[in-house]
Amino acid sequence: MRLGLALGYWGRGPSPDHLPLAREAERLGYDSVWTAESWGSDAFTPLTWIAARTSRIRLGTAVAQMAARSPTTTAMHALTLDHLSGGRMLLGLGLSGPQVVEGWYGRPFPRSPLTATREYVDIVRQVLRREGPVELRGPAGRFHPLPYDGPDATGLGKPLKPVTHPLRAGLPVLLGAEGPKNVAQTTRIADGWLPLYWAPGRPEVYGPAVSALPPGFMVAPMARVKVCDDVAEGLLPVKAMLGFYIGGMGHAARNFHADLMGRMGYEEEARRIQRLFLQGRREEAVLAVPDAFADEISLVGPRERIAERLESWRKGPVTDLLALAPDPVSLRVLAELNT
Repeated sequence: MRLGLALGYWGRGPSPDHLPLAREAERLGYDSVWTAESWGSDAFTPLTWIAARTSRIRLGTAVAQMAARSPTTTAMHALTLDHLSGGRMLLGLGLSGPQVVEGWYGRPFPRSPLTATREYVDIVRQVLRREGPVELRGPAGRFHPLPYDGPDATGLGKPLKPVTHPLRAGLPVLLGAEGPKNVAQTTRIADGWLPLYWAPGRPEVYGPAVSALPPGFMVAPMARVKVCDDVAEGLLPVKAMLGFYIGGMGHAARNFHADLMGRMGYEEEARRIQRLFLQGRREEAVLAVPDAFADEISLVGPRERIAERLESWRKGPVTDLLALAPDPVSLRVLAELNT
């Protein structure tokens, strides 16, 4: 099992720890480093900064939001950074949810998310292969038609072939997917999957596709890693994250993260967290996150406890463990335990 460092996205501003952590991860033999975006910092710029100050570690977006850019724009970002980094780019994509897509990007959330995702990946692949002008016409281009042919189109658009030759036609594309149908499609159209809330003992919540993955397919979940004596205290940042995602990252009537928590056996707790968060009782929402749920998706506690629990991650389909590790000590211990 390879190791990655997940840095997430910025809060109020850039963290001074991110670059030193990325360089330490490279020194320790980590395979990859990942950045993210929500409605603040973007995913690609910090990776470019890290790329300029590292030499080997692979560079992933976990995830770049599809609504933030047209598929050709995303492909341009990926092929550019792939060139600048000497072929180290891993393109992780995610659809996000209605709250972000419509509230932040000002675009309609697709009524058929599977189709929209499939079209997006198709166009990205076309750009990277550079076999001809990029186009997606007729029914195949329901959400991302190329050339654009909407009612306000000039009719002057033409299919274009990228000027820049991509460094790798097979630049890996990974997808963040939660529902069983989305996961199944991911195994068919992508090179890897970025699961959310991966619990080694519950792969069935993602559907039957998890038991029949293609050869070489990446499964790269994120997990908080913290070496500490007090497990409950070490889980507090996990609970804070879960409280925000389950309570605030989506509408009360449509929250994919809360739905996933429900499928994992915590439906009543997920709805309670939502209610508290939407009532403005955020601290109560965080405290309402069950320790058991936060613990099973994390690697927190003394070194011996992490070593024991790490075995269950290695026995399953996970190929890459992306560590949300806040300190160099936890990074080092995880590297030592994974040898």
